[in-house]
Amino acid sequence: MRPEPVRVRRAVRALLLDGGALVLLRRTRPDRPVYWTTPGGKIEPDDASPEAALRRELDEELGATAGPVRQVFACGEESPGLYRLNTFYVCRLASMDLSRRHGPEFEDPSRGRYDVDLVPCTPAGLAAIDLIPQTLAAYLQDHAADLPGLLP
Repeated sequence: MRPEPVRVRRAVRALLLDGGALVLLRRTRPDRPVYWTTPGGKIEPDDASPEAALRRELDEELGATAGPVRQVFACGEESPGLYRLNTFYVCRLASMDLSRRHGPEFEDPSRGRYDVDLVPCTPAGLAAIDLIPQTLAAYLQDHAADLPGLLP
């Protein structure tokens, strides 16, 4: 018997620094407890590069722009028939205008809320929230203090 084929979904996510805080999305959905996640999403076929996809996602989800980016972490999540590969980039917030947010997540109320939170980029600050994926939360417990030094 042949194994079921696995689709790979590549995504980019921002560890977006604003001073000493990370810009995160607090997700409130009717089907689960509140959690936090990083801005970002799927790399689309017409994105010129992963960095271009990241900048597009920052514009869509936050109305934001960022300075230089640096890849710092990657992790995978498996579910039946799907492997999600998330690549995380650290960057500094240059500007943000939440009135410019757009995309399907903001047009469909059944998808829940996407509230922007600034969370201290410290082990204690990050331990106080339910940040997903858990592999990112574990990485940041060890490396949060290092992130600002990775950027010009």
